[in-house]
Amino acid sequence: MGSLKVKLCGIELDNPVIPASGTFGFGYEFAEIYDINKLGTFSFKGTTKDPRFGNPTPRIAECTSGMINAVGLQNPGVEKVIAEELPKLKKCFNKKVMANVSGFSVEDYAYTCEKLDREEQVGWLEVNVSCPNVHGGGMSFGTNPEAAAEVVSAVKKVTTKPVIVKLSPNVTDIASVAKACEDAGADGISLINTMLGMRIDLKTKKPVIANKMGGFSGPAIFPVAVRMVYQVYEAVKIPIVGMGGVAGAEDVIEMMLAGATAVEVGAANLISPTACLDIINDLPRVMKKYGIENLSDITGGAH
Repeated sequence: MGSLKVKLCGIELDNPVIPASGTFGFGYEFAEIYDINKLGTFSFKGTTKDPRFGNPTPRIAECTSGMINAVGLQNPGVEKVIAEELPKLKKCFNKKVMANVSGFSVEDYAYTCEKLDREEQVGWLEVNVSCPNVHGGGMSFGTNPEAAAEVVSAVKKVTTKPVIVKLSPNVTDIASVAKACEDAGADGISLINTMLGMRIDLKTKKPVIANKMGGFSGPAIFPVAVRMVYQVYEAVKIPIVGMGGVAGAEDVIEMMLAGATAVEVGAANLISPTACLDIINDLPRVMKKYGIENLSDITGGAH
């Protein structure tokens, strides 16, 4: 049997499957269902400098082949994440975890990343410059190459661990934003975050979500994600973590052929809590079907 192992920014993963931030909490809830050490790693809940209650409800709207969410980065803040969440995670997860960080200013990002960089269990910092459902900061950094680069530069000055920048698909030229991040010192790129979507309730004639708009995710956005991963692979030399509508092992292969080194799985975790485990278990069958010996060999194979 071939190997599922891949290397992400110098750290070896048993497989390329990573639950995406915001769909896996801080991991320990899922550890009650299955051994989460079978994952490549996971990206924990988006963390900010200060605690956030999030957006008003309703925050979720269903769509054909997807969903819209506007949770609004609800989290206890970085101090509590370090003091309470990481010790709980350590009891059930013995691998390096990906710390997902959001901010509302360059200083916010630097402060939170510097704190998390000191934590032994953190392997990578996934810097989210692309959240579409938070007012101020968030996506505005990710839609402007100069602003994204400014965040990367500030974070790199105060950290030693690999910095992976999570980009927004809500731009006209994804490659230029990715290149600006690479030039500023990013060690990797992850994409795509959710697209901006909206639903209207026909009975009330008002938007379903209190925030009016939110992040659209699920299988419907997969072709857009594949296209953007393909474009970014042509533009940068650093590793890419691909995501967006991944729902099965064949999607993982397709994303890797487009240029991804590893693949995050988001909305599928909300449909089935064992989605990532199911994908990992199915990968050997799919590799055999397509004559793939080692997964690490196929990254960028479609170019």
